[in-house]
Amino acid sequence: MLSSMDDFLLHQVADTIRHVGTSDRNFYDRYYFSLHASSDEIFMVMGLGQYPNLAVQDAFAVVRRGRKHRVLRASRVLGDRMDISVGPMRVEVIEGLKKLRLIAEPNEHGIEMDLRWEGAIPAFEEPRQFLRRYGRTLFDTMRFVQTGYWTGSLRVGDESFQVTPDRWWGARDHSWGVRPVGEPEPPGIRQGEGQLDGMWNYAPMQFDDFSIVYICHERNNGERPLEEAVRIWNDPERDPEPLGRPEHEHVFRKGTRYIERSIVSFPQAPGGGLEVKVAPLLECYVGIGTGYGFDADWRHGMYQGELVVQGLELDAVDDAERLWGLCDNVARFELGSEVGHGLYEYGFFGPFDRYGLKGFNEGAV
Repeated sequence: MLSSMDDFLLHQVADTIRHVGTSDRNFYDRYYFSLHASSDEIFMVMGLGQYPNLAVQDAFAVVRRGRKHRVLRASRVLGDRMDISVGPMRVEVIEGLKKLRLIAEPNEHGIEMDLRWEGAIPAFEEPRQFLRRYGRTLFDTMRFVQTGYWTGSLRVGDESFQVTPDRWWGARDHSWGVRPVGEPEPPGIRQGEGQLDGMWNYAPMQFDDFSIVYICHERNNGERPLEEAVRIWNDPERDPEPLGRPEHEHVFRKGTRYIERSIVSFPQAPGGGLEVKVAPLLECYVGIGTGYGFDADWRHGMYQGELVVQGLELDAVDDAERLWGLCDNVARFELGSEVGHGLYEYGFFGPFDRYGLKGFNEGAV
């Protein structure tokens, strides 16, 4: 199964690029982007992924604007891996690790865009995530992250936005490896388990001259399978600055698992501890309609047919119970006199005693 990518010096195993180095059905390779106006006006998350062992390529864009949760999504059979397009959506790599372009051609589902991304910091390789349960590898993934600026045009419903890099910022990552995707498998001994347990908290915080990347996956017993805290300067001549073990203090909206405000601190940071005040500005329920596993009819890598393009609209207030799950926010970050904005992602799955969270999804008291 030769493809155009096979003409580049990219091979990693004794096979064509179409075939990856593992037969695990859950191998994936995916882009993720976020876009905001450094305010509570609008928040958009976009993604496009390939699933070589499932022969599927899919993409989504989800926009939170006011009360409306709007999704454009598409899926097709995977062919040439150099063709990074699905229906009206495509990604173009203009300059690797620096500049990309996102397109959503005119369609009937109310999200259209022609946007150019440019990195503000050098792409940063995050720690490898590895989880094994009952002998099987559940997660084995690599990812790099980058904050940056957007330029171009965006249309959502009847509204048009001229996107300029002075305030339209965001983050993007590119991850690949093995993680649960596609249709559910027979659970066997793993029945009743979720993909992640405890707290997942992730924030690429973008300031004028630097960004801070914070990751914390913490289980109810305090164990941390994954954590990261690093300051990355816009100036590529300056080395990334490790900030030591991150700590968190969250305040929840009563009766929910939604964060009202947080303090993320780095007590071991060089030169003295740092403390970031976090104020979520606008929630985007990235788990609903996009493929992240909360919908039975649309999951990343799930076979939908030769080509399927769909849309989804929900009311973020009236449909609030359905929208629970992984929550992405545009947030304001305050570090002393420095003010930044960016993605603030979290989810609490199962009990988390530190914050009084009981059962699987009971809210804070």
